[in-house]
Amino acid sequence: MLGMMLTDKECKELDYLLRKEMDEMLLDMSDRRLDGPVKEAISKRYKVIFRMYARFAAPRELSRYALGLRSQR
Repeated sequence: MLGMMLTDKECKELDYLLRKEMDEMLLDMSDRRLDGPVKEAISKRYKVIFRMYARFAAPRELSRYALGLRSQR
């Protein structure tokens, strides 16, 4: 386990970067042109980034990126 100390500005920037990365991956996972192994790799990476984001995101923001909720929409 590694620890980091971030300023408020750095924390907001990390939040922004993680959200944008998850948005891109969600878009890629909905692309019908991509095959199974590629989508599986994106899904695994998404789960890692989601767990990183979950460490400091508000529950309301976190629910926007939960895969189970998004697939039902």
